[in-house]
Amino acid sequence: MGHVEISHLEYYLPDGRVLFDDASFRVGEGAAVALVGANGAGKTTLLRMIAGDIQPHGGTVTISGGLGVMRQFVGTTGREDQSQTPGALPADASVRDLLVSVAPERIALAARAVDAAELAMIAQDDEKTQMAYAQALSDWADVGGYDYETDWDVCTMAALGMPFDKAQWRGLNTLSGGEQKRLVLEALLRGPEEVLLLDEPDNYLDVPGKRWLEEAIKATSKTVLYISHDRELLSHTAEKIISVESGAAGSSVWVHGGGFDSFHEARKDRFARFEELGRRWDEEHAKLKKLVVTLRQAASVSHALATRYAAAQTRLKKFEEAGRPEEPPREQSITMRLKGGRTGVRSFTMEQLELTGLMKPFDLEVFYGERVGVLGSNGSGKSHFLRLLAGDETVAHTGTWKTGARVVPGHFRQTHAHPELFGRTVRSIVEEEHALSRGAAMGALRRYELDRQEEQKFESLSGGQQARLMILKLELSGVTALLLDEPTDNLDLESAEALQAGLEAFDGTVLCVTHDRWFARTFDRFLVFGADGRVYESSEPVWDVTRVERDR
Repeated sequence: MGHVEISHLEYYLPDGRVLFDDASFRVGEGAAVALVGANGAGKTTLLRMIAGDIQPHGGTVTISGGLGVMRQFVGTTGREDQSQTPGALPADASVRDLLVSVAPERIALAARAVDAAELAMIAQDDEKTQMAYAQALSDWADVGGYDYETDWDVCTMAALGMPFDKAQWRGLNTLSGGEQKRLVLEALLRGPEEVLLLDEPDNYLDVPGKRWLEEAIKATSKTVLYISHDRELLSHTAEKIISVESGAAGSSVWVHGGGFDSFHEARKDRFARFEELGRRWDEEHAKLKKLVVTLRQAASVSHALATRYAAAQTRLKKFEEAGRPEEPPREQSITMRLKGGRTGVRSFTMEQLELTGLMKPFDLEVFYGERVGVLGSNGSGKSHFLRLLAGDETVAHTGTWKTGARVVPGHFRQTHAHPELFGRTVRSIVEEEHALSRGAAMGALRRYELDRQEEQKFESLSGGQQARLMILKLELSGVTALLLDEPTDNLDLESAEALQAGLEAFDGTVLCVTHDRWFARTFDRFLVFGADGRVYESSEPVWDVTRVERDR
């Protein structure tokens, strides 16, 4: 088994700001350890330094055992601009390409050599290209490529319900984000690497997928270091928590030796200790300064007191040189003011609505002020449903649907694919699209903890920062109905709680697709998209464990 150890790690941002200064921790053999922290605090950067994608400016990274990596955006999921996304593949990539991308280097090199030889034969089929192709196949066998294909067969059956020989040339763009993530996780968990780095492995997974991941992490003998914001996953799997804490002088790391259930209380106690040490220092500092002032007045008339005065001055100087105790990390303070507005009694009405090839016809009325959780397995049609209600005419459907009086829907998309925002700074997006003055724009960004990113371009933001910006845009646009597709997927713990509070205060209707079991408890009505195509209502969350069968 392997382990990970980082010691006195330093990293500086391109603009010279300190991101990490003296970060150290160890992940022991066979441990499952979670990396948590605010969006933008540096969790992904830390994981990329451990993976070797980027080099630290100081300190050391030590890894024993082979290393397998799942990056935040895998395959074709996530950002629109795939060229700037580590681990992302071209839009025309296949299932085989995805599996090769997370295989050991020797397998990846041999697979690409086979591909190149095949293309050469297609271009010119002669003795030279045939010999090259035969050599590539021989090399593929020598490195164990056929054994890997056997393992990949198990992976595609588990993730997609079909054998590898049928699935390998299927385009990734025909798979859901959850299917792509599950495929990579299956391959890494079954692979030979003893250490796994997983960046938000639960994103895009439906609840059955998340439960499978929980059991897989608990069952594996591998050493697993993973980033997650899913409170249920953290509670069920993390043996130890490494918290990336943002501060005025960059981010630091704090290791909580217990699980997630005791993390918040331990962190609160830690902050209380910071405050107590600071209070004691201030009291002692004030006492020493008062002593110096008192002795200064008496020193002129008494040699003995003059000696005490000099000693008090020295003591004060040494005390101040030692410095104040370490300042506590800066806590996030996010306030979402989702206002809404009064609409007609019926916000949405559907009669025999059917999304072609995804669901059977159903009737539904959603009333003003309701909070409806939209649940179901990946591929059951939930996102298409929200897109239709948001006015996307490209969603194939039959039957009818309509919005009520004064209903202005606002749509939060799962993938944050907004090419129209690329190249634009955070502040310009808020100012220009919502006609705000600079002061008003900065005030809004400050409430969402985005003021420090005012000059950053949209595509350079972390996934969670992008999510917060899109929620702010909904707030500023004056919508009266929120159509939210997996809004907590990339949000850190504090942001997710701020969103919950914002939705509670929202004066309007909410329909929300979610696989977040913690978040789902805040809704009072549930619309379930069954794997069999039925759409039905429930008074409590229902997590369908059946895979949606589609034309393969």
